[in-house]
Amino acid sequence: MPDLRQQLLEEIQQQAFHFGTYVLSSGVTRDYYIDCRLVTLSARGAWLTGNVVLDTLAGLEIDAVGGLTLAADPIAAAVAVVSHDRSRPMNAFIVRKEAKGHGLQRQVEGPIRAGDRVAIVDDVLTSGRSVLQAAEAVESVGATVVAVSVLIDRCEEGSSRVRERGYDLRPIFTIEDVQAFIDAHRGK
Repeated sequence: MPDLRQQLLEEIQQQAFHFGTYVLSSGVTRDYYIDCRLVTLSARGAWLTGNVVLDTLAGLEIDAVGGLTLAADPIAAAVAVVSHDRSRPMNAFIVRKEAKGHGLQRQVEGPIRAGDRVAIVDDVLTSGRSVLQAAEAVESVGATVVAVSVLIDRCEEGSSRVRERGYDLRPIFTIEDVQAFIDAHRGK
């Protein structure tokens, strides 16, 4: 049986890729779109994601994982559940695009406190805006970002931006890991 990382890659290739013309959140047009939520919101995909991301963060002292809503939410929840099962508990948190205007008026939701060491998670890294917005929000509540883990790093300007900020970028896969798959499916 393939290892969990390989199984996650196969799930992403089988479930998350769409070919056609798509405008990404960065404004760039691509001939494919990667919708990792189709993987991270499925039972098997969430379990694989939680395990593989947790393995990627091994060796780091982390109190909580999360990122900008919506793509990061199922990843953070999966990691939190798997971390509990492995007796290495990490809480999950959600970063809103902006603080809500009612209730507690928080931008960062969940059990995260000043002094916590956190990992920012996301599905696909292109421009880096989502990751950096999440990092800025958790830093504003006094947490320290010790790592960034993404399911797929497109190896574009986002990678450089994240590293320039001094964050330890730990992608699960890079675009090179899926490039042969993309090339084989273009135009079908």
